[in-house]
Amino acid sequence: MTSFTDLIDLAGERLGGAVIYANDEFFAEKENLLKPQPAIFVEGKYTDRGKWMDGWETRRRRVPGHDHCIVRLGLPGIVRGVVIDTAFFKGNYPEHASIEACSASGHASPEELESDRTAWREILPKSKLQGDSKNRFAIDPGGAGVRATHLRFHIYPDGGVARLRVHGDVVPDPRWMGKPGSDVDLAAAEHGGLVLACNDMFFGSRHNLIMPGRGVNMGDGWETRRRREPGNDWAIVALAHPGVIRAIEVDTAHFKGNFPDRCSLQAARVAGGTDESLVTQAMFWPVLLPEQKLAMDNVHRFEQEVAALGPVTHVRFNIFPDGGVSRLRIFGDIE
Repeated sequence: MTSFTDLIDLAGERLGGAVIYANDEFFAEKENLLKPQPAIFVEGKYTDRGKWMDGWETRRRRVPGHDHCIVRLGLPGIVRGVVIDTAFFKGNYPEHASIEACSASGHASPEELESDRTAWREILPKSKLQGDSKNRFAIDPGGAGVRATHLRFHIYPDGGVARLRVHGDVVPDPRWMGKPGSDVDLAAAEHGGLVLACNDMFFGSRHNLIMPGRGVNMGDGWETRRRREPGNDWAIVALAHPGVIRAIEVDTAHFKGNFPDRCSLQAARVAGGTDESLVTQAMFWPVLLPEQKLAMDNVHRFEQEVAALGPVTHVRFNIFPDGGVSRLRIFGDIE
């Protein structure tokens, strides 16, 4: 991966992320910070408190101190980078920001998190922000190497931020993965699966393939452009844990005039290697699922067709020749 932004947004609203506390949200609500859609600006739109803004905005501070909020991550994990997006905040953005992280119970209250019982550690020191910009900050692995469940986002001294994205590696509670011999979706984002690469995602992100639940619409899936040359499109998934694959589900929900004609999967047990080397290796991996016909807007489940390859760590998902798939589920026994 070329950037931390290729990783899953651990704070994503669709994954259960939420802003559970803010010391001030006079002009614009804290919940806006994690909206999945890019921020918008509506000329001439006002509320009874002032200009309507699509973000979190505090009042002008007239006393010493600064503002902050607490984010409960949708998926716990190791933070690799953050994007502090100040879109449309020009004369009213914070001058600086910093972030702390902690590991706490998913049901911890804001009062508990703000008490001395919670050990916060700084993962982003006080850093300069630019207005109306995507401010990207890679997180030092030394500061991010511990599993985080919550973040405390500080802005100095006050102002507005449109969106906060928190990219990193999912580290679930080990109990979620079950026990050896149990059936689990090895590709699921909530278990730590990751779509490492794909050849194209013009209309829809590859990460949608492994998100929780069924797709809500055609935009909530992986969709490639129309192929005008020989070949087929593909995506490579790193499984959350090595396992023996027992069943596969390919869901084409909402894809009707643009679903792939067929699909297949290859798989292998891979140790080390870069994403770039995996792309080349994957072309020669053994066949896990031979080509299967697909139908529009349908959940396809394959069991008898799945080859016995033993424990694997990665799969290559091939679609022929192109199109859109909502979800990919890889069920198996963890090693």
